[in-house]
Amino acid sequence: MRIRSYFIWSLILILFMSIPVFGQQVADSTFIPESLDPAFETGKGPVVYIDEAHNNFHTAGGRFQVFARLLSLDGYDVKPLTEKLNPDNLKNCSVLVISNAIADENVESWDQPNFSAFTDREVEVINAWVKDGGNLLLIADHMPCPAASEKIAKSFGVEFNNGYAMPANRQGEILVFKRSEDTLIDHPITRGRKSSEKIDSFATFTGQAFKIGDHLEPLLKFKKGYVSFMPEKSWDIKEDTKKIDVSGWYQGAVMEYGNGKAAFFGEAAAFTAQLAGGRNPMGMNHPLASGNSQFVLNVMHWLSGLINENNK
Repeated sequence: MRIRSYFIWSLILILFMSIPVFGQQVADSTFIPESLDPAFETGKGPVVYIDEAHNNFHTAGGRFQVFARLLSLDGYDVKPLTEKLNPDNLKNCSVLVISNAIADENVESWDQPNFSAFTDREVEVINAWVKDGGNLLLIADHMPCPAASEKIAKSFGVEFNNGYAMPANRQGEILVFKRSEDTLIDHPITRGRKSSEKIDSFATFTGQAFKIGDHLEPLLKFKKGYVSFMPEKSWDIKEDTKKIDVSGWYQGAVMEYGNGKAAFFGEAAAFTAQLAGGRNPMGMNHPLASGNSQFVLNVMHWLSGLINENNK
């Protein structure tokens, strides 16, 4: 759920403080994403597994159905993965998508403490699989999702922050990263395979900020004036809530890792199309998100090897 004024924010917190507010979001089944130049023949593209074994808030048949549909229209073979991760069930996977996993202990309450959704063995499996040539798209929104996936991120040198990245004054529900403001970074992904795939803006809808090492390539960078609010209770953000300056931190970055690749993002709605409160567009279907669907495809094309450093 998103806000349009401080008054509405306060009212929502009073009414729903103990309820995970994401529960008010549903997939926009009427939104039809376009893939005008499919990369592969239908169903003949790389196999994409969408993780559904870790209480994921986004699943192929649920809030991530538009994401799955977009990939299918582009020719990818999209499948849900409902088992815990192990070397055997990743053998035939080209791209593994993990979006907003949630630990068992936090399914009923998103309040602190927040726990990992993945065992140490699963973290080892994912890291080794990418190093051996697999491709990972890891998306973790705001609290409690960063804590649920932070062990995976850390294994690649990415430091997730288990908070809410927002303007310090808490005004504005949408963040638009722009090439013209150097918050959308020039990269083969943002350039695409040809001029029609070039991305000039990408909209996100409140997530986390994270820190990266020099071995990662940034895509989405926070400008000055953004902080991460760190409440003890889900969405319980007040004037005295602890906050961290995240100017210069990131909400999107990628890396090559051994023979594989990994992409990290701190906001999930941007990768799909949903309705907040049952009617308000959020994601690819939002008027400010005209570049989102192509951005998503470009990320997938980079992970699949269709986009590389030779793309100008």
